[in-house]
Amino acid sequence: MQSKLDLHLEFNIKMNNLQFCSGLIGVILLAKLAPSIGNKGGILHPEITSKYFAVFLLFFINGVTLPIETLKAALFRVDVHCLIQGFTFVVFPAFMYILVMMLHYSFLHPAILDGMIILSVMPPPVSSAIMMTKAVGGNVAAALFNSAFGSMMGVFITPSLIMLLFGRSEIEVPTEIIIKQLFITVVVPVVLGQIVRIYTLEWLNKKNLPFNSISQWLIFFIIYTTFCASFSREISGLDTVSFLFLTFLMFALLVAQQMFLFWFSHTVLKYSRSLSLAILYTASHKNIALGIPVIEIIFEGNQNISYLATPLLLYNPIQIVFGGMTLTYFQKWLGSPKGSRVLPTYQSQV
Repeated sequence: MQSKLDLHLEFNIKMNNLQFCSGLIGVILLAKLAPSIGNKGGILHPEITSKYFAVFLLFFINGVTLPIETLKAALFRVDVHCLIQGFTFVVFPAFMYILVMMLHYSFLHPAILDGMIILSVMPPPVSSAIMMTKAVGGNVAAALFNSAFGSMMGVFITPSLIMLLFGRSEIEVPTEIIIKQLFITVVVPVVLGQIVRIYTLEWLNKKNLPFNSISQWLIFFIIYTTFCASFSREISGLDTVSFLFLTFLMFALLVAQQMFLFWFSHTVLKYSRSLSLAILYTASHKNIALGIPVIEIIFEGNQNISYLATPLLLYNPIQIVFGGMTLTYFQKWLGSPKGSRVLPTYQSQV
């Protein structure tokens, strides 16, 4: 029979999952009802509040709550970095290229197929992969480093691969601006958080500040503005059958990636469960914040630009919703009380 402690922990996990899933559904519905509020130029001004303030604060909390030893350990796991970045920029694009060659005989518009290749070369995001890794109790430090590192690499690699595949070598991507933005919203807050942690750790442990709740609300706000932007963008010219088929295909691709990464990292490479979950989310999620501007810059004036962006526009919300759907399963798989936390406590090791 389960002990009272086990039953209490299981109850806490279920309640946290219910709260997270309810919040996720709630913000998606709110975004659907009035997407203009949380879209660029709306009253919430997400281009500032979400893109800079919320992301900055979220990474600052990561810096405060993650022990320096954990960050150091993640930094020197070169094998993990090679696996995540290699899968992101080599394995998945190669698989997608073969799949697209097969789908050329289907009813999908050729520009949609090009959009699938564009999707495949996108880097990991700096938000959703970390959100989901936190929520299940995975290795946040590994997800944080590889999301930031992959996004910075993607500034150079993603446009280069697109221009190589589509022959647009004359296009200039504002790499300096994007790198500065990533540095300000990711690197700076983590460093500041570590400085605060070093000098105030004892005080933080005494005060027991509600970083978990603050982070969760920040996550919901970022997801809300992401979906507002998604719902505000038109997917024009796509018939119902193509839309449904493409949605199913994006969902299937996400599941297939995560199943492979789950099996390969934990069964073949024998990585820990928490590290396998960080790999699963980071290597399978794609960065829409970088993707849409890159598509608009490279394919400016292309009459099929909406088709080119459609796979990414569909994939982004699917990766967030599916992450919420698998939350309980992965927390149980971890088999540890830390799976019930959204963030690690100040002295914990992820």
